[in-house]
Amino acid sequence: MQTEARRLPVVPIALATSLLAAFLVLFSPLAASAHDGLIASSPEADSTVETLPTELTLTFSADLITGEGATEVVVTDAAGNSVIDGAATVDGGVVTQPLLAEAPAGAYHVIWKVVSSDGHPTSDEFFFTVSTSTVTTPTATPTATAAPTTEASSTPAATTTPAPESDASSGASGWIWALSIGGIAVIAALMVWFTVRARRNDTSTDSDAPSER
Repeated sequence: MQTEARRLPVVPIALATSLLAAFLVLFSPLAASAHDGLIASSPEADSTVETLPTELTLTFSADLITGEGATEVVVTDAAGNSVIDGAATVDGGVVTQPLLAEAPAGAYHVIWKVVSSDGHPTSDEFFFTVSTSTVTTPTATPTATAAPTTEASSTPAATTTPAPESDASSGASGWIWALSIGGIAVIAALMVWFTVRARRNDTSTDSDAPSER
C-alpha cells in the first residue's frame, strides 16, 4: 500500500509572502520618519490647577535638537497677556518654561514648537485653567485717608475759642450798667437831700422873722 504526500499549493504561499514584503517596504520608512511627539505636560492639557505654577514642563518621546530658535514656548492668559518669565530650556526630551509668580485666574493657552530628533520641526497647542488668582493688590491706599481725620479734629477747637471773649464782654457790660445805675441813684439821692435841706432852711427863716418884732 503506497502513501501519497499531500503537497501544499505554491501560489497562495507566494502571494502571502509578496504582500508581507510589500507591507514592510511601504510602512517601515513611515515609522522611521515619524516625528517625536508630546507624551506628557504639566499642567496637563484641559486640566484645572489652583494657581499658575512657577514653570511649565513638556515631555517628548525622544531627545530634541537644541539650538537658537529650535525651541519656542508661548503661554498667555485669558486677556492674551504673556506669562512666561525668561527663555525655555531643553534637557533631553524635556522642555521647561519658567512662568510669572503672579497671574490672574482664567483660561491659559500654550503654544509650543520644537525640532524632533530627525531634524523636522513640529508644533501644537493646548489649554488649561487656573482657578485662583495670585495677583497682589496695592496696600498704600488706606494711608491717604488719614489726613481728613486731623482736619476734622482741629475744627471744633477753632469754634470754641470765641466763647470766653463773649462771656468777658457780657460781664464787663453788666458792671458798667450797674455802676451807671448806682451813680444815677446817688445823684438823685443827693438832689433830693439838697432840695429837702433848702426847704428846711426857708421854713426856719420865716419862723424867726416875727419873733424879732
